[in-house]
Amino acid sequence: MNPYLDRQLMARAIQLARQGIYTTSPNPRVGCVIAHGETIVGEGYHVRAGEGHAEVNALRQAGAAAKGATAYVTLEPCSHFGRTPPCAAALIQAGVARVVSAMGDPNPQVNGRGIAMLNEAGIATEVGLLENEARALNPGFIKRMTTGRPWVRVKLAMSADGRTAMRSGESQWITGAPARQAVQRLRARSCAVVTGIGSILHDDSALTVRAAELGLANAEQVAERQPLRVVLDRQGQLSPNARILQQSGRTLWMTTSDAERSGAERVAAQLSEASIDLAWVLDYLGQQEQCNEILIEAGAVLAGGFVAAGLVDELVVFMAPTLLGSHARPLVELPLEAMAQQQRLELTDVRQFGDDLRLTYRLAQRG
Repeated sequence: MNPYLDRQLMARAIQLARQGIYTTSPNPRVGCVIAHGETIVGEGYHVRAGEGHAEVNALRQAGAAAKGATAYVTLEPCSHFGRTPPCAAALIQAGVARVVSAMGDPNPQVNGRGIAMLNEAGIATEVGLLENEARALNPGFIKRMTTGRPWVRVKLAMSADGRTAMRSGESQWITGAPARQAVQRLRARSCAVVTGIGSILHDDSALTVRAAELGLANAEQVAERQPLRVVLDRQGQLSPNARILQQSGRTLWMTTSDAERSGAERVAAQLSEASIDLAWVLDYLGQQEQCNEILIEAGAVLAGGFVAAGLVDELVVFMAPTLLGSHARPLVELPLEAMAQQQRLELTDVRQFGDDLRLTYRLAQRG
């Protein structure tokens, strides 16, 4: 065993897994490399739910050469029958000698059982190589399997002075085309896009993934899987003519209204005081809709509501090199009165898109 070679081949498996970033939901993104020493005999990644898993695709490519080889997998091979047979059984049948997994599977149906199955068949196993990189592939799947809720990502666009729109609500466009293309890719990787009725009434947004704006080689294939669109509308103000209702794919209308809207699936919303219970929204999307990652694209009030409730995992802020002035609308509405109440952020990534910066933050734990 060569530790450097093991890392190199696991890094390749992680690279393969990233190719499924837009298409695998609700399944995790997984890659697999099968090799004899430095010689790779099979590669594969999970493309979409219901189709072959990464191990099966790599074994198909390797054929008889898989016997006696080492399999490098970014996630513990599954041990249960779902829409496809268990991958641990396929590896055993192929005669691999060793399986290296970047991390265990947080799915309670697996969670060590895949490794146990391999060990019982006499196959050597290792777990934990490049685990942080592997976990970064699937923040939503890991969170849903362990908490029942999806990973919550809030997207915001602001001026250099922290404003999102003029006092009138006019906001198109603060950022340039490259930044808006990056937003399309955020939508495409999300299982659901959540917004509030205020944004729909003002902007009449479609909240779709548009192939022409993705900037991806496989843009048409990616755009085929439209994320679930979710409108939070306590009073039932959604217009029957709203653009969001005219799009392909599904729209959930979470409301207390008894009315119906063609093009929307009405969901009876649970309330917390006078507003829709945002924690209930996450429970519903995670448990009823199997959403791994959701993107909040909303105004300052709803975005601030998710932050204030401690429900946000990641803030993605696009900052444009412009000033909108003191009368313009703030980034988020947060009822903070003292410095002790401030919400600290951890900057995890900075990238430039055209003239705009994308700042990615994790929310630090309060206290």
